[in-house]
Amino acid sequence: MLGCSQRLLLETAQQRLEGRVELLGRESGGGAVLTGPWLVGVSVVLPPGHPWLAGGLLESYRHLGQLHLAALAAFGIPAFALSPQELARVQPAIGVRSVDWACFGSLSPWEVVNAQGRKLVGLAQRRRQTGVLLVAGTLLDVPDWPLLCGAMGQPLDAPILRQRTVSCAELAQQRISAEQFAGVLMQGLEYSLACMLATQRGAPRARRAGSSLSPG
Repeated sequence: MLGCSQRLLLETAQQRLEGRVELLGRESGGGAVLTGPWLVGVSVVLPPGHPWLAGGLLESYRHLGQLHLAALAAFGIPAFALSPQELARVQPAIGVRSVDWACFGSLSPWEVVNAQGRKLVGLAQRRRQTGVLLVAGTLLDVPDWPLLCGAMGQPLDAPILRQRTVSCAELAQQRISAEQFAGVLMQGLEYSLACMLATQRGAPRARRAGSSLSPG
């Protein structure tokens, strides 16, 4: 799946794949992502004026990153959401170059990593006058990085992506099903959005923002 700024690459990438997998473009920004049973994605549509958007672009990422931290903690997975200050410290410590065309090939504020700075959860968004689309993807297992890199014409980037990322299965030392993780994440998302809206409006029946989850 390509980010909205990569749509000019769609046709060439499809030719390289030769029909082995479906290739799509998404509305949010960010780099290419290989979806499948190893990834749980979440999409959250927020209306203008929602509390998550009050602090600007980075603040909306903070809420989404911390939501994922709580879901990971429920499975005993240690992780960290990178503040802008921590990001500046972690980037040089990773020890390998970034892969800017891939979502999981670089780091942005409030994305979720392990103690060594290897990326576990990627974030992106798309802003319009009618609202904001926030998206996130969590690596439950190790993706087929050679397949993604081959489609993008960058086969030498596969080992770099492997070094820059880590999966839930590796950190938990056991496999976590997409359905289990999506269920915990959805509960946390619904509770967080409902509580924030109720607090802002001073009413117990605040209208919820739209959300959806997809297991790969």
